[in-house]
Amino acid sequence: MAGAATVQQLGDARRGKLAGNITGFGRALRRAGVRVDSARIALAAEAAAAVGVADRADLGAALEAVMVNREQDRLVFRELFDAYFVNPDLAAKLLAQMLPRAEGRAEPVRRRPRVREALAPQRGQGDADRKPKDDEFEIDAAMTASDLERLRHADFNALTASEYRLVERLARDVPLPLPTYAARRCFPAASGARLHWPGVMQCATRSGGELIALPRLKRREQPLPLLILIDVSGSMERYARLLMAFLHAATFRHPRRDVFAFGTGLTDLTPAFRIADTDEMLATAGLLIEDYAGGTRLGEALTRLRVEHARRLVGRRTLVLLISDGLDTGEPERLEREVAWLRRAGRRLLWLNPLLRYDGYEPIARGAAVLHRHADAMLAVHNLSRLEELAASVAAVMKR
Repeated sequence: MAGAATVQQLGDARRGKLAGNITGFGRALRRAGVRVDSARIALAAEAAAAVGVADRADLGAALEAVMVNREQDRLVFRELFDAYFVNPDLAAKLLAQMLPRAEGRAEPVRRRPRVREALAPQRGQGDADRKPKDDEFEIDAAMTASDLERLRHADFNALTASEYRLVERLARDVPLPLPTYAARRCFPAASGARLHWPGVMQCATRSGGELIALPRLKRREQPLPLLILIDVSGSMERYARLLMAFLHAATFRHPRRDVFAFGTGLTDLTPAFRIADTDEMLATAGLLIEDYAGGTRLGEALTRLRVEHARRLVGRRTLVLLISDGLDTGEPERLEREVAWLRRAGRRLLWLNPLLRYDGYEPIARGAAVLHRHADAMLAVHNLSRLEELAASVAAVMKR
């Protein structure tokens, strides 16, 4: 009888719509970027039936246990749960704040961008098919430039799910011309340090033995070998995917490029980066990386790099791009030793740190302090505008 009473209570709560509310809540989580499928929604309904609805905190904990599997999604879940399962009076106030022309001057609730987008009214099929009027075209045209400018300076971690997809597409068009070096091989040119004697003799033969032109040899310019190390830990998840898309498109024609992802281990992404299509590359990289959204042990990853892939660093000419926030959980002594080796083995070690979005940031964490001591420069990569400035920053560091 107790079980029947629980089921009856669950069925009568919110006028018998709790099951539908849980389904709608799962869809809202999905719009917010939380990985929720139909199986998890079904488990959430069973969990709600098991704990009941008498205690709101128990219900939230039960739903969180079965619907969230990533640490970075917990705050989004709790904020969305508080906004979704409220009493009718608070729901009415929330709806009034969400309306575009609601009366009153109440301050809007500050929510995470993923939560705001999930709670926003969804456009129906009829809205998508409706043709805009002439005056609506002017509004869209006026807002496009300002929206793009805002997205250029928006932190990748503060974007909504739809904005994140748009910025990821825009990042693929950002160029990254890398510094070059003078190779050993030469080619005939109008200027150069040495004479091209076979060319000189050919010119003399054509002119009856007179030296009218003096062809020279010029050394070929080749881009520096590139080694990319990408942190795929939980705190870097949103930055890692977008920066992988950016670097894949910007360096696809680079003749010597090696890419590794590191978290609790080391994953060679170089074969995946040879795929021409960026979306297919991201899907392949997702299958290869087994420690995605986990912890960070950079020292152990660099040890594997030194033991198994040291030949990837070509003759101390390699430009190393280390993308991480420096929040390492490994042994500081090991990290110090391995980062020092990496600095000696390459030409430049550039630390691309998304935490530079904070004006008062200082690398005081143990891993960040080690990287700060050995890196040639620390550059920001937290928004599109910083990616556009990256090439100039790299060139300035190389000339310094």
